[in-house]
Amino acid sequence: MDLETLRFANFKLLDDAVSDWSRMVTNLEDLKEAADKGLAGAAKKANWAGYNATVSKEFIGKTAEEFNDAHTQARSIWKILRDTRDELVKHRDRLKEVIEGGLKRNLTVKSTSGGGFTVSMNIHPDRAGKEASLPDHGQSDVTALRDEIQKILDKAGESDRTASMVLQAIADQSTLGFSDAKYNDRDGAVAAIKQADTLAKLAKKNPADLSAAEFDRLNAGLRKHAGDELFSERFATQLGAKGTLEFWAALNDPHTNPELNRSRHEKFDDLQKNLSLTLASATQSDSLGMTEWTSKVVDLGNRPIGNSGPMGFQVMSNLMRWGNYDDQFLTDYGSRLMETEKQLSGNGEGRAWRRTGPDLLLNRTGSDTGWDPVTGLLKGLSNSPDAATSFLNSEFISKEEDGNPFEREEDGKKGPATLSNFQYLFEERNWPIETNSDGEDSDTGRNNLALALEAATTGHPAGEMPTSDTPAHNSQQTKLMESIVTSVSESPSRLTDNTYMSDSMGQIAAEYMPDIHRGLHPGTVGEDKLFPVAGSAAKLGEADITRFLYTVARNPEGYATVNLGQHSYTASLMEYHFKNPDAYIRDTDFTQADNLKKTIEDIARTAGEIEGTIGAGRAYEAELENGSKDSDYNKVMERVGTWGGTVVGIGIGLGTAPLIGPGGVIVGGIAGTAADQIIDHLIEGSIKDSSQEVIYRNGEDINGTRDSTYRLIEEATREAGTRSKNPSPHIVSAASSAAEQGFSSAHVNIKDYIEGQGIPGKLG
Repeated sequence: MDLETLRFANFKLLDDAVSDWSRMVTNLEDLKEAADKGLAGAAKKANWAGYNATVSKEFIGKTAEEFNDAHTQARSIWKILRDTRDELVKHRDRLKEVIEGGLKRNLTVKSTSGGGFTVSMNIHPDRAGKEASLPDHGQSDVTALRDEIQKILDKAGESDRTASMVLQAIADQSTLGFSDAKYNDRDGAVAAIKQADTLAKLAKKNPADLSAAEFDRLNAGLRKHAGDELFSERFATQLGAKGTLEFWAALNDPHTNPELNRSRHEKFDDLQKNLSLTLASATQSDSLGMTEWTSKVVDLGNRPIGNSGPMGFQVMSNLMRWGNYDDQFLTDYGSRLMETEKQLSGNGEGRAWRRTGPDLLLNRTGSDTGWDPVTGLLKGLSNSPDAATSFLNSEFISKEEDGNPFEREEDGKKGPATLSNFQYLFEERNWPIETNSDGEDSDTGRNNLALALEAATTGHPAGEMPTSDTPAHNSQQTKLMESIVTSVSESPSRLTDNTYMSDSMGQIAAEYMPDIHRGLHPGTVGEDKLFPVAGSAAKLGEADITRFLYTVARNPEGYATVNLGQHSYTASLMEYHFKNPDAYIRDTDFTQADNLKKTIEDIARTAGEIEGTIGAGRAYEAELENGSKDSDYNKVMERVGTWGGTVVGIGIGLGTAPLIGPGGVIVGGIAGTAADQIIDHLIEGSIKDSSQEVIYRNGEDINGTRDSTYRLIEEATREAGTRSKNPSPHIVSAASSAAEQGFSSAHVNIKDYIEGQGIPGKLG
């Protein structure tokens, strides 16, 4: 900072900027509130269907979110400008005060060319007259004044430089739209960047020389700042793509720093998580540095890291297991990874990524060694639904490709087939043999595939429940759902041999209840009004649905989730039709009461068929296990009961106001709905001893399942009628009979589609 620049600074333009940004924050606050309550609020209450449900509604949601980000960014900029203005004014005033003080002591400050300055005595004591009275001072006072002025200029320069740095960093976070980086003052933003530089310097250090204290400092810093976008971007770009990969690979080599591995081995998983979260946050930045970082990581994927070390993909995938990575980065990364997999495995026929000898552990969670990069990628995709959908639907190999080892029957002839990444991973891949920290076989890779499928088909991260903001299913999601159901139907062993995948499969089935109901109720005139679906609907055949549900239900968690999803959907749908008796007109010659009765019967019949199917799968598995797993089912039902009101979120797909919002999710939860009552009774009844009077049994006896199904459907009908102020004992009785017909239909379907096709299983 030049002396003259600060000494005679006029901060009017900066004052105006601070005032302008203050007004901008206020105006954007109003726009944000209008967008939240008006734009987004209206969208949530609207009756979306078709293209609008998947595109327009999502666009409106993102637009409303942009107002939130714009307000956040404006507020951060205003606070940074305000703090900087206040600091510069303080430094200017202090400079003037110090210069004035110097004059009183016979010291003059003059500027020089190039922005410098000098301090000198106005009258030197040696040249003063005998009668002159001068302040008591010497050369030390000149030096002290010079140093004090320089310190003020340095501080002012630091204020100016760091303000420019953080403002530029915030602007760089998003090329299009706005960043949601949030800072309450300039010092906080500056501290985040400085901390990132400090920790990046530690990570750049030769891992062989990294002390335990430095490891702890790095771990604690990443844990504290992982969600800070400026920090994350700065850390990643300062460390660099190659530096990031080299750091994690070398750190996990037990020969690099044996003492650190010995003293901190229990904290390596914590560092892995914090580093993953930091890098995930960094990839959300659109800065030039991060664009180069992501591109370089992809380029380094098929190259060894270090001297004959693991490939870049093997290292980076283990840093993807936590956090929400940028969708485009995941898409590019996944595409190049699968290209490398094809090369290493002979187009997928062989096995890639074999671990040989005492290779270093790249994953420190204990679930697997981390040597298979697909495992980590799939976990990352499970947190990023859009990227998961794109990746799993993408082509792995074309039927025209030379050396394609995969055949399928088409038009009565067998020949090479085009496979998607889903088909390759779920049906054909020779998964590398993996072990956990106890030396036992690890199924983490396939389980992560199930989690990625859950995210890809539902549109929300795996393990979470849909909300009113979850977009309706789009065509790519339903396409994948159709592929899953078809695949399990063709070969149930793909799931029964990997039963740990069934919890995700059950969640998927629960969130596609409208589509499943449609598939089991084919040829219905106006089925879009009987079983309304917001967005795209999956086209599912009755045979495929029967085999799929039967197979999923053989697993306790799969059974419990489908069971809850079916009952919550049925109760919600009945309540909707009771409240809107003209929504579906089966026959114009019928009275409204007769149409409503037929509507409820159709719903009850389909519900009975689903319950009969999953009940049969449950009973068959109980028979195989001689009842030894009965307690597992009740434990699962008790556990899922802790989901509380959110469980009805799996009744997604109704897509009709006012009962539910866009995407088919119950607005505001299920309190006060028929589904609320049914879920409570379902969970309470399922965990009672079978000798007591129960609402729903554990499924070990198919007859108990049948009786419980009728009772719950009866109660759902009664509750729906009561809560809509349109009760009808006649319709309740008809619903029970229809449910019985549906349950019997399941018996026929299982005979035809399961036992008749040689698939293990029977009705019970």
